[in-house]
Amino acid sequence: MSHARSEYEDFKRIAPDAYDLVLALGQVAAKAGLDKQLLELVKLRASQINGCAFCVQHHILLSERIGVPVDKLHLVAVWREAPIFSARERAALGWAEALTLLPDGFGDEVYAEVQREFSETELMYLTSAIASINVWNRFGAAFRWTPAKRPVAAHAATS
Repeated sequence: MSHARSEYEDFKRIAPDAYDLVLALGQVAAKAGLDKQLLELVKLRASQINGCAFCVQHHILLSERIGVPVDKLHLVAVWREAPIFSARERAALGWAEALTLLPDGFGDEVYAEVQREFSETELMYLTSAIASINVWNRFGAAFRWTPAKRPVAAHAATS
């Protein structure tokens, strides 16, 4: 078992200007109107690929709070084999994987698929969200940030 080298809160404290910039980049896609549930699936998938336990847990918990279906959360790692994802979600997940796995490159078919599902503006903002989560993943994985604990439900705490 690995231990944290630093924690998420340390990033805010030690480099608040860098933290604020990464945070702002991560928020622009939702502010531009892209679906928050779709963005969370994309962020979760990139975080899985990058092995960032902190970000995986953060985006699972956030996804649950905003109503992403549990089945999608369970199946996002194998989205190609799961018919539960829409064409738009598939295009976004394929784009997220392509941009996260850049050393492998990607063909024109991935770009063509995402271009069919997203406007030019949406694609720029989707790309900014993917770039942002990859930056967060680099911090979380490098410093082995401790994943958040799942909040205890009020009724579970009293039983």
